[in-house]
Amino acid sequence: MEKLFLLDAYAIIFRSYYAFIKRPTINSKGLNTSAILGFCNTLNEIIEKENPTHIGVAFDYGKTFRHEAFPPYKAQREATPEDIKLSVPHIQDILKAMHIPILQVNGFEADDVIGTLATQAAEKGIETYMLTPDKDYGQLIRQHVYMFRPRHGGGYDKIGEKEIQAKYGIASAAQVIDLLALMGDSSDNYPGCPGVGEKTAVKLIHEFGTCENLIENSDQLKGKMREKVENAVDDIKMSKFLATIRTDVPIELNLDELKMTSPDEAELHKIFTELEFRRLAKKFLNKGEEKITSDNLQLNLFEENPTKTTSEPKFSTFESLKTTSHHYKLIDNQEEARKLCDFLRTNKILSLDTETTSTSPMEAELVGLSFSVKEKEAFYVAIPKDREEALQYVNIFKPLYEDPEILKVGQNIKYDYVVLRNYGVDIQGKMFDTMLAHYLIQPELRHNMDYMAETLLHYQTMHIEELIGPKGKGQKNMRDLSPEEIYEYAAEDADITLRLKNVLEPQLKEVGAKSLFWDIEMPLVKVLADMELNGVLLDTESLNEIERTFTERMQQYERHAFELAGEEFNISSPKQVGEILFGKMKIVDKPKKTKTGQFVTSEEVLLQLKDKAPIVEDILNYRGMKKLLGTYVEALPKLINPRTGHIHTSFNQAVTATGRL
Repeated sequence: MEKLFLLDAYAIIFRSYYAFIKRPTINSKGLNTSAILGFCNTLNEIIEKENPTHIGVAFDYGKTFRHEAFPPYKAQREATPEDIKLSVPHIQDILKAMHIPILQVNGFEADDVIGTLATQAAEKGIETYMLTPDKDYGQLIRQHVYMFRPRHGGGYDKIGEKEIQAKYGIASAAQVIDLLALMGDSSDNYPGCPGVGEKTAVKLIHEFGTCENLIENSDQLKGKMREKVENAVDDIKMSKFLATIRTDVPIELNLDELKMTSPDEAELHKIFTELEFRRLAKKFLNKGEEKITSDNLQLNLFEENPTKTTSEPKFSTFESLKTTSHHYKLIDNQEEARKLCDFLRTNKILSLDTETTSTSPMEAELVGLSFSVKEKEAFYVAIPKDREEALQYVNIFKPLYEDPEILKVGQNIKYDYVVLRNYGVDIQGKMFDTMLAHYLIQPELRHNMDYMAETLLHYQTMHIEELIGPKGKGQKNMRDLSPEEIYEYAAEDADITLRLKNVLEPQLKEVGAKSLFWDIEMPLVKVLADMELNGVLLDTESLNEIERTFTERMQQYERHAFELAGEEFNISSPKQVGEILFGKMKIVDKPKKTKTGQFVTSEEVLLQLKDKAPIVEDILNYRGMKKLLGTYVEALPKLINPRTGHIHTSFNQAVTATGRL
C-alpha cells in the first residue's frame, strides 16, 4: 500500500532548535547544529518506523498572498534566529543527498503546498500523513489524510477525521477553519472575534455551522455576544481568509519524484562528516549490513551458491517478537525458581528487570522478576500477590542479586534496586545501567528502552499499553493480568536490556565516557537510591500550626481588601480583581488588557502598582500566602508514604545534557 509523508520543514526545524535552546549542540567550527540534528533525527525516525513509500518536505518560500492581503500577518514575530538561517541550507543539502524532494512554491506557505498535495493524493486513494505540530492542519483531514503530530516527550499522534471531530465537537474537519477564524491566532497575528475563546467558538460553530452563517444570523445571539460578533464582522472574515489553507497551489503531485529511494551515500557521508555527525552517519548509512546467520537463513533452492550472509534493504521495517526466533520461559513454582537461580549464578553477567504495580518504587509491589544471560533467551518468574509467599520467591533469588562477582545489567536499574530493597534484597557488585550509558553517549536524545531498541537494535518492543491499555481511568494494573499474559513482555525487557548493553558498552569507550560511567555515574546510583529509600521526615505538627497562621493572615488581608474596595469580591479571581482595581477604583489611566479584553492582573503588573493603592499589597500578600499554602504547607503532608512516614524523592540522573542531577 502506498504511504505518503509530507513534512512541514520549518515547523520541525523551529521545534528542534528550541528543544535544545538551553543546551545547544555546537560543533568544533562553532556552528549550532541543534536544528539540523533534530530535523535529521525526526526524518530518520519517520523513515525507520513508519516505512513510507513516498516522502516530501515542504518549505515556505517568500512573502505570501496572506501578507499582501493583511500586512500585520505574522508581523509581530521576532526575526528568525541566525542559527536557523544557517541551518536551512545544510538541511536542504541532506534532503538532496537523500533524494527527498524539496517542495516550495513562490508566494505560498508550506501549509498550502502540503494542503494541495495531500488533497491530490487523497483523490488517488493514497494514505497521506502531514507531519506537523501546527493545529491549522486539522482542516485538511479527510478520508486518506491524517495529521501526524509530534507528542511532547516523544512519539506521534495520528489524527484522523474521528479524532479531530471528537477534539472540537464539530461535524467536519473543515470547520476547524471557522473555529480558528473566531478564536484568532496570536502566533500568526490575526484577530478573530475579540472575547471568543475555544469553548465559545466551538459552541457557536456547533450552533451555526460556519462563520458566514453566524454573521448572517447574528440577530439570534443574545446580549454581549451579538455585539462582539457584529462589531468584528470584518475581522472574522479576514481571519477566515488567513486561516484557510489553500488546496489549489500550482504544483502537481509527482509520485515518481516523491518515491523513497536509496540515498547518495557518498554525498551524505561527506555532509555528515563536515557537520561532525558521526553517530547520525551510522544511523543513515549503516542500515544495509545486518548479518543473517545460516541458522535462520531460508535458502533459495534455485540459487547455485547460497551465501551465509545477506543484507536487508535500507529503511526496512523493524524486527519484533513476531519476526525473530527467541526462547522465553515462564517460571511459576519454587522448584523451577531454585533451578533457575542455580543456573543464573553460573554466569558473570545478569540482565534483570522487575514487573510491579506502580511506577513509584516506594509504593510498588512485585508482580514478577525477569532475567537474561544470553541474547534472545530470557526467563520470567511470576511472584504471588501474598506478601509472605512473595518473599519466599524473592529470597530464592537473593543470593543471585547479592553475588558481588556478577555484573547486574538494568534499564533504569535504580528503580529495581529500590523495589528489591523493600523486599530485603541489597543488590551487590557492579551495575550497568543502559539508560545512563545512552545518556552519556547521546544526552540530547530520549533514553527509554523502546526508543533505544528502535534506534540501536532496529527492533520494536512490545509496549506496555498493549497489555494494560492506554493511560486513563480504564488502564489495568499488571496485577490484573495472568503470568501467561505478561511473561513474553517481561522477558523481552530483560533480553533487550542485555542486547542494548552489548551495543552501548563499546560506544562508551568510543566517546571517552567509560571512566565517567564506571567511576561516577554508576556509583552514584546506589547513593541516590539510599537517599530515596531514607526519605525525609516531616514535622507535621509544625506544618499544621503554619497552616492555621497562614489561614488567619489570609482572612485579614481579604477583609482589609474588601474594606478598601467597598465591596466583597473573589480575591482569587483575576477577572474580578481587574474589575475592582481598574474598572471601579481606576488606579491607573490605561490598564493593560488581554486579547479577550480582560484586565491583566499578573504579579508582574501588580508589583509595579504597589504604591498606587494599599489594596494591591493586600492582594499580593494574599496570593503569596495562598501559593505557599497550596504548594507546600497543605501539599507536603499528602505526599507522606503511609508505610514509612517519610516523603521519598525521586532523583533523575538522565535529564540535562550538562549532567545536572
